[in-house]
Amino acid sequence: MRLLDKPEVFLVAYPTVDWTEIRRYLRAVDTDALEWADRVQESGLSDGESLVEFGGRLCYRSWVEGLNPNVRRVRKDSTDYLGNILESHHGSVIEHANYSFVMHNVSRVFTHELVRHRAGAAYSQESMRFVRLDDLPFWMPEWARDDPDLMGRSIDLLHQMERHQRWMAEHFGLDDPGVPFSEKKAKTSFMRRFAPDGVATGVLCTMNIRTLRHVIYMRTALGAEEEIRLVFDEVAYICAEKFPDLMQDYSPDEDRAWIPEWIKV
Repeated sequence: MRLLDKPEVFLVAYPTVDWTEIRRYLRAVDTDALEWADRVQESGLSDGESLVEFGGRLCYRSWVEGLNPNVRRVRKDSTDYLGNILESHHGSVIEHANYSFVMHNVSRVFTHELVRHRAGAAYSQESMRFVRLDDLPFWMPEWARDDPDLMGRSIDLLHQMERHQRWMAEHFGLDDPGVPFSEKKAKTSFMRRFAPDGVATGVLCTMNIRTLRHVIYMRTALGAEEEIRLVFDEVAYICAEKFPDLMQDYSPDEDRAWIPEWIKV
C-alpha cells in the first residue's frame, strides 16, 4: 500500500497550426489577409490561441480592414481580439482548440465525476479489467492525515484488501504457465470488485477550451469534491500559463475557486 502525496497533471498534447496551409488559404481569400498571419506569428501567440483567432476572423472575414465592408474596425491585438470573443460569448469558435491532460494517481471517485462531462471531451482510463492490482496506492487529504485513529484503521483496511488481491492472484494461478489471457481478464475483472473507489488510477482527458473553461469553473467551486478541486486547480494554472489569452478573464479567489468574468462562453 502506497500513500500518495497528491494527484499529478501533465499537459501532453495541444494544437499545432500548419502555417503553410493557413497562408495558402489566406492567399486564396486575398493576399492582403497575409498581414494577419505575419502579425500573429511574430507575436508568439500559441497555436491553440492562433487557431481560435483564425476561426473567429474567418467567420467575419476580418483579417484586415477593407475585406468585409460591414466590418468598420479590425482589432489588431490578439489579446484584445480573443477577449472580445470571450466577452461576446462566441463559444463555438473556441471549440477548435483541444488540449490533452494525463491525470495521474487520481482516484476512481475522481474519474466517476470527471466523465460526467461529456460534451467536448474524450477519455481513456487505465482498465482494472486488464491491469491487475498488486498494491493499492491511495491519496488521503490533509485533514484525514491529521486524524491518527482514522489513518490507522484506514491503512489497516487497505493492507487487508491488498493481501486479498495477492491471495486471489495466487489462488487463481494467474501467473502459472499457459493461463490464457481471456481467463486472466475474467479473474482480474472479478478481483477489482474488492478494490475501493479511492484506489489510484490514470486517465487521459482531452477537452476543447470551451469545455475546459466550463469544467474549471464547475470543479474548482467551493462546493465541489475535494480531490477534483485539487486537480482542476492545477489544470487551471497550466491553462493560464500555456494559453493565457483564452483564460484572460479567470483568476483564483481566496478559496482557490476559479471564477471567470464571462461564464456562458
